Amino acid sequence: MLLSMTGYGAARGQAGAIGVSVEVKTVNNRYLKVSMKCSDAYSSLEHRIQKTVRAFVTRGSVQIAVRLERVGGSAAHTIDAIALKQYIDQLQELADGQSLDLGPHISSLVSLPGVIVDGLHGQADADRDWPFVESVLRESLAKLTAFREDEGRSMQRELVHNCDVISEQLAMVSQLAPDVAGQYRDRMLERVNDMLASSPISLAADDVLREVSLFADRSDINEEITRLMSHLEQFRQFLDQQESMGRKLEFVGQEMFREVNTIGAKANNVDIARCVVEMKSAIEKNREILQNVE
Repeated sequence: MLLSMTGYGAARGQAGAIGVSVEVKTVNNRYLKVSMKCSDAYSSLEHRIQKTVRAFVTRGSVQIAVRLERVGGSAAHTIDAIALKQYIDQLQELADGQSLDLGPHISSLVSLPGVIVDGLHGQADADRDWPFVESVLRESLAKLTAFREDEGRSMQRELVHNCDVISEQLAMVSQLAPDVAGQYRDRMLERVNDMLASSPISLAADDVLREVSLFADRSDINEEITRLMSHLEQFRQFLDQQESMGRKLEFVGQEMFREVNTIGAKANNVDIARCVVEMKSAIEKNREILQNVE
């Protein structure tokens, strides 16, 4: 099952006077990158939180926020009156010494360090609360996974459709390939006959056969067709796996593009060239989708 690297999950929980909310967002990234915002009271839990996240997400950029919340009528933050009074006394002393009318507003002092205190900090204990925090975290990650699975199913349908397009075009190429050398021979003989009709120059049949044989060897795409069929089969097998295999699918997609590109370069045929354009378009669509698959 494919997993999208883009997702969202959030959960909230309460244990006694403590409320915790967890929000997880993910976007695509070549590697796994976890960034975190955590309440000061639970900063010591960051390592455990990251370890839990890595059990759910293996690739992508993860943004996670863990917050302590106000429960009931309790204040989320309180003012440290002692610290505030010390600031006021110092400012007043400075104003008196300089004969200034400083007249500070109380509201302008609340941003000073130590004036506003997290009201829940004293009620929270990281080690004691970890089982509760972990349960809320896992709930948010479960919702994230459900979101990513839903997106993954949609992407898988598109990938399968594009594989069907490639298979159809490849079947047409397989039908056209045996006639390429014969068509080249007919065109060559027609041109040679036109030239000989107006020229005394003679041309041996062996010369024509030799040239046609060389062309047939250069334009032989049977090996590329076989490899592309194999890559398609492998791509479909990876899509059917229980584990999301974004990187392996990307690699197989690159190999498919290489084979299609070689077919286009070797097969000197207009109809095959049209098929190659359609296959390249489908592979490019798959490549764009796989950039967001874990």
